[in-house]
Amino acid sequence: QVQLVESGGGLVQAGGSLRLSCAASGVICSAYDMGWYRQAPGKQRELVAQITRGGTTNYAASVKGRFTISRDNAKNTVYLQMNSLKPEDTAVYYCNAHTFSRNYWGQGTQVTVSS
Repeated sequence: QVQLVESGGGLVQAGGSLRLSCAASGVICSAYDMGWYRQAPGKQRELVAQITRGGTTNYAASVKGRFTISRDNAKNTVYLQMNSLKPEDTAVYYCNAHTFSRNYWGQGTQVTVSS
């Protein structure tokens, strides 16, 4: 059974930092393209950051230079370090693992940034 369990969300003031974790079981992170998505109220889910099986990282323009995605193969965990947070970063953040034929989601973790 595949599980992606996010943690690390919470309430933070603008300018602060949070680190999200996505602990995977039933899949090997290094064999999947792993991503962090977010969904704010009334908006569509959007890709925030991705790390491919080969280790290439991609970021949404809105977070580039502030967020960093990384992967710890030994812990089978993917992280999202979020710095210089802004109120517009407020959303539920979801971990995703996918290949051509498989697509898995975590349950999400709430991030709220106060002004």
